[in-house]
Amino acid sequence: MTISRDERPQTRTDLARDQAWAISVGGIGVVLFTAMLAFTWHFAATLLLIFTGMLLGVGLNALTNALGRRVHLPHTVRLAIVCLVLAVLLAGVAYLGGATIAEQASLLSKTIKSQITNVRSFLENHGIDTSVFDLGNAAASTDAAPAPAPSPGAHGGLPGAGALASSGGAIVSQTFKLLFGAISAVGNIFIVLFLGLAFAAQPAVYHDGLLFLAPAKHRTRVTLIIDRISETLERWLVAQIVVMIAVGVVTWIGLAIIGIPGSFILGIQAGLLAFIPTVGAIIAGVVVVLASLASGWIPALSALLLFMGVHAMESYVLTPLLQRQALNIPPATLFAFQILLGVVFGIWGLALALPLVAITKVMIDHFKTYEAPPLAEAA
Repeated sequence: MTISRDERPQTRTDLARDQAWAISVGGIGVVLFTAMLAFTWHFAATLLLIFTGMLLGVGLNALTNALGRRVHLPHTVRLAIVCLVLAVLLAGVAYLGGATIAEQASLLSKTIKSQITNVRSFLENHGIDTSVFDLGNAAASTDAAPAPAPSPGAHGGLPGAGALASSGGAIVSQTFKLLFGAISAVGNIFIVLFLGLAFAAQPAVYHDGLLFLAPAKHRTRVTLIIDRISETLERWLVAQIVVMIAVGVVTWIGLAIIGIPGSFILGIQAGLLAFIPTVGAIIAGVVVVLASLASGWIPALSALLLFMGVHAMESYVLTPLLQRQALNIPPATLFAFQILLGVVFGIWGLALALPLVAITKVMIDHFKTYEAPPLAEAA
């Protein structure tokens, strides 16, 4: 089919217009993607805090749905029962073990500090540089260096107005730092609890809200992705709670049998750190070994063997048994993402690496299974 001379200029104009439109759309897409990355980077802590609240909501919703399979009650009533049971359990732990936790935490802190000093002395005696341990002292000495020395004539007299103002300002500054730190911590906890309860109370509202934001022709696909992510996170959270409880209880009982002081608080920290795969186990193992060194080499070696057994139970028995249908992420891939997110986003990225990687994996698996329709069909 030939094109007439009159139609050729019009065809060229249309091609040029389409190319300009494609370039404009591509440029706008690049700008929006860059702006989204900058927004995510700048507000990473807030976004991860919101994501933590969403995880809590997913966990509460999973427990509520599990209760619904046993008791036929409205969703709100079942959620209230779940929250009440969890609150009673936490209150019972705080009431029965609060004094023990505080006492053992104080003793554990002193023990670890003394063992770090002993380890440093041991390394120095064998010719190993331990200047890395001086970072905190160097910072403290640097902060303390600018403090002015008292003048010779000030001995025995009242301090001057400048000294009083400086001391008062330092006290007020430290007080405000502690106050704002406490307010920030309590505020973060309140935000997570509020978001978790809000998401768990009306999951359908937020589910439909996400679907409303998606284009109409892609809502079926978005529905599949959201449902798959929700199901994966629910299974993972329930399994992770079981693993954390098992690790904490076995570690506590084992250390108590060995005779390690602070076994209860060590079991709690081991159970909490089990939330962070690989890295959490390493940190918990180091803390257990340092705390056990004060009791001698044999208890320390026994504690190390115990924790290796607990970690093997977690990695090769509990996690594969409970999470085989939830997650299937290679350990090296997960560890690499943990390090990356930990360096970029700090402790938040390290703690939330696994659910973030799980969400990414669900989306990749979906797009690999269901290929995008051709442009002609989509149009």
